[in-house]
Amino acid sequence: MATLKHIASKNSDYTAIEAYLVYQHDEFSGKVILDEQGRPMLRDSYLIDTLECGDFSFATACLLANRKYGKNTQHGDIKSHQYIISFDPRDAADNGLTMEKAQALGLKFCEENFPGHPAIVCTHPDGHNHSGNIHVHIVIGSIRMREVERKPYMQKPRDWCEGMKHSSTAQTMRHLRVEVMELCEGAGLYQIDLLNGSKVRVSEREYWMKQRGQLKLDHENAALLATGQQPTQTKFETAKEVLRRQISEVLNVATSFEDFSDRLLQQYGITVKESRGRLSYLPAGRTKFIRARSIGDKFEKELVLAALKANTERKRTIQSKSDRIGKLIDIQAKLKQGKGIGYERWAKKHNLKAMAQTLILLQENGLLNEDALDQRITELDTKFHDSLAVVKDLEGRMKANKELRYHVAAYASTKSVAQQLKAAKRPAAFEEQHRAELTAHRAAAAYFKANDITKLPSPKKLEAEYAQLASEKAQFY
Repeated sequence: MATLKHIASKNSDYTAIEAYLVYQHDEFSGKVILDEQGRPMLRDSYLIDTLECGDFSFATACLLANRKYGKNTQHGDIKSHQYIISFDPRDAADNGLTMEKAQALGLKFCEENFPGHPAIVCTHPDGHNHSGNIHVHIVIGSIRMREVERKPYMQKPRDWCEGMKHSSTAQTMRHLRVEVMELCEGAGLYQIDLLNGSKVRVSEREYWMKQRGQLKLDHENAALLATGQQPTQTKFETAKEVLRRQISEVLNVATSFEDFSDRLLQQYGITVKESRGRLSYLPAGRTKFIRARSIGDKFEKELVLAALKANTERKRTIQSKSDRIGKLIDIQAKLKQGKGIGYERWAKKHNLKAMAQTLILLQENGLLNEDALDQRITELDTKFHDSLAVVKDLEGRMKANKELRYHVAAYASTKSVAQQLKAAKRPAAFEEQHRAELTAHRAAAAYFKANDITKLPSPKKLEAEYAQLASEKAQFY
């Protein structure tokens, strides 16, 4: 499941790139970690090579290229590009991937796709999140030092001519993703389709914002717990993360684009805008729209419409006609709460639809007569309470089943420890060492005794019974 990430850098200090690859850095601040003598600490393990640099270092080769072609003189110029190939953590154990093999693959990838550019290829054994994935950093100077053979994906002279700057276009990225997929296939490594986008897209900036936010929240919660207070929030969410969650909640139930837009505005104050076939979202309190492509393909127009169509078809399958009476909104009360003119217009429209829907429903069911309506209400009320009693009984049996399964599993997993206690030469020390297991074992034994259980039921039988109860309960919804 190798992935490819691109980072463009405007940093004119080319030595900083090599320092990052070689020395340990704090993942939040980005600063070099120093030892007790104040010296930078080398990474525990890495492999590094340079290409197209001649007898010079990578930094010197890039500076000479800048001087020779008179480029990268402005602060806003892109000085280098970094491509990171991250391999699946399972590749090491399942497919024999080593750092040496990954470095060789990285060098091959660089030679074939970035010829003419001064480059560093560096392999690390693990990521900052300690997921165990070997990954290769390929850093190239932005200027091409020699003319190269034109490839099919190259569209303009800048893609192959000497003295031109590398451009990471959509066409280039598509080509590189295909190359990564073929590289992994040829090496017998795990791989996914990199060409069909990502349902949820998290940028490098947002990722680190979440990491820093969670760290700060954890410190604040620790301070609250120290004073005996319970934290109200334990998980930090970025603004885009909140936006994704809110849009997803609406997208799961909306059945038309109008319904989708109305629900977003009503429930979360989010405005949807379409421009040139692309969607953008404006959360409450913001002045600038967020493009759908920046938060994930799932929120683009094409996939949104597909989800809405699926919702409509599912709703049509479950029930061909609406069977609910719409609730009216107290518009004046909402306006007093601070809702605006846009909400007022939407609420008036909603109330008209709700009243029309209610009238149609009553007509179709012959309930315009008050006596008939009262009789139907009584029938449904009786049916509801009868069904509720059955559901409550099922829930009680499911709860008891779950509790019994827990104690059966705990008893079985701790039985050997309880038997070892009887033969232990120092029972007190053994009990102290295995306090958690013995406590769980005794709690399970006490539960069995309290419920007159002399023979332990089969875990598989209990699971099947729970599934049957859940199936019976689901029929009432």
